[in-house]
Amino acid sequence: MADTIHTKVLIIGSGPAGYTAGVYASRAMLEPVLVQGIQPGGQLTITTEVENWPGDTEVQGPDLMVRMQEHAEAVGTKIVTDHIMSLDLGQRPFTAVGDTGTTYTADSVILATGAQARWLDLPSEEKYKGFGVSACATCDGFFYREKEVLVIGGGNTAVEEALFLTKFASKVTVVHRRDTLRAEAILQKRLFEHPKVEIIWDHVLDEVLGTDNPRGVTGARLAHRETGETRDLDCAGIFIAIGHSPSSELVKDQLEMHNGGYVVTQPGKTATAIPGVYAAGDVTDHIYRQAVTSAGMGCMAALEAEKFLSEDDTGVKGWG
Repeated sequence: MADTIHTKVLIIGSGPAGYTAGVYASRAMLEPVLVQGIQPGGQLTITTEVENWPGDTEVQGPDLMVRMQEHAEAVGTKIVTDHIMSLDLGQRPFTAVGDTGTTYTADSVILATGAQARWLDLPSEEKYKGFGVSACATCDGFFYREKEVLVIGGGNTAVEEALFLTKFASKVTVVHRRDTLRAEAILQKRLFEHPKVEIIWDHVLDEVLGTDNPRGVTGARLAHRETGETRDLDCAGIFIAIGHSPSSELVKDQLEMHNGGYVVTQPGKTATAIPGVYAAGDVTDHIYRQAVTSAGMGCMAALEAEKFLSEDDTGVKGWG
């Protein structure tokens, strides 16, 4: 028989927002349950050097997430290895069902489900995923020692991936659809100065070229954004780095969304339109998308949940 777990605060997701929410909810004696999800630790677990986390000049992303998890556990957060498959926000207590078959009931819910890599949706991209096409340089960069690779994109994600790949690849070509990058200035400076990096402006990936037996990438067909003229480029790997999409599928028919799936919250808060339901981190933040802002929102969500639950107990109005 499947288990049922009840909690005052159910935290769904385990990145900086989720773990910080766990710390604050635990300190409020709410005994939160945190369900880690399919990628425990979130996006920082596939990031190497993190240089903008306050207090650490440089820290490895996976190490930072291990520390956050240990902190949350130390103050009393119950951390569960499971993946929430469905969530019913129609009535309280709210009900979630995990991949393990466990049912979770909760007086309040904090969504901290983060975001996932975005793809170009090319048939050839899909064909070679895992066979030379990747969205994670830190996962797969090792396989391209002394080989030439492409990075598609122009934001922070693309530049960070490209710089990481220079540790392995003989050459890294960044392909961007515009004539300027959108990445932070300090990242752009490093990219422009790196001897292994070349940038191709005003082009998009038109087709991934490769072999079938064995399956593998041999090159890329690029198209000029304005003229449509194509050119073929030899490479052994292609890394798609065009940003991320919020992981909001659990609530797509239950909560208001904007900007391609980000959960709408009340101005200056993490409270959603449903009392007792909060959203924190990349699932709601389409502007900053930083680890430190996600952690801040996790703190806010836990404090708002505490006020909400206190109102339930005392009748005194809380923070939404």
